[in-house]
Amino acid sequence: MATLSSPLRVCRGILKELRAVHGSKYRQSLAYNYVMDQFRKNKVTGERYCRAQQEAHHAACTYLCLLSSTRNHMILHNLYHGKGDRSTEQAASLVGLRLPSQPGGKGWEE
Repeated sequence: MATLSSPLRVCRGILKELRAVHGSKYRQSLAYNYVMDQFRKNKVTGERYCRAQQEAHHAACTYLCLLSSTRNHMILHNLYHGKGDRSTEQAASLVGLRLPSQPGGKGWEE
């Protein structure tokens, strides 16, 4: 089983994703308050070490993965989707190819 990263690193990652979504006023959002309350509530002290804390940490890691994957998906979606019909040159450049500049040419001649 893969080890989970530290709770502080997960908390900072979640806050980074919230900052990317809400901008500079992310601390005023309900999601920020909820995340901070959950991390404070499940903090490990010297007196207790229980399975609930590990489950909360696993849930936080999963939530961080969801947030970052959703953000990356939206970046890729905006980059490649829905710009209407493209010309042949634009479609070729999208995948890293160039069209020949003259009939029978190889495409890299000037």
